[in-house]
Amino acid sequence: MKKQGGFTLIELVVVIVILGILAVTAAPRFLNLQSDARESSLQGLKGAMAGAGSIVYGKAAIEGKERLDNSTKPALEDGTTINFGYPTADATGLVAVVQGLEDTNEWNWALGTDASAAGATLVATFAGEPQLDEAAILATDCYVEYVEAENSASTPSISVNDDNC
Repeated sequence: MKKQGGFTLIELVVVIVILGILAVTAAPRFLNLQSDARESSLQGLKGAMAGAGSIVYGKAAIEGKERLDNSTKPALEDGTTINFGYPTADATGLVAVVQGLEDTNEWNWALGTDASAAGATLVATFAGEPQLDEAAILATDCYVEYVEAENSASTPSISVNDDNC
């Protein structure tokens, strides 16, 4: 009689159990990739805002306008509006100098309306819905907030909220 080669039922069950254990431990790492990518994108936008702000401040210093506040509506030669040398939190300031922020297919942004804030604010989050207002963006708990400089001795505040990305 010829002996048949193959796996026993117990060997197959053991392999399935081992694969199940591996899947349970490895799956959460792969399932959270979208959230990590969104958080990284927000950090990238924060860096772009900070970098653009520094470049604008350098241009303002060259033009001698780094100490002018927003009450005089100062603008650089290229049309960028500034407040104490940094871009204002609006379409002719920050949105104009941060590449991609003006693209509604990439980002939604809105001007802040909080009167208690130290300076004018702008909040931005991911595109995907029609243009959101400030309250809707803040409700996502997944946004970047830019607050203008308070005076000539301060810099803009840029913060990321990625609690619900």
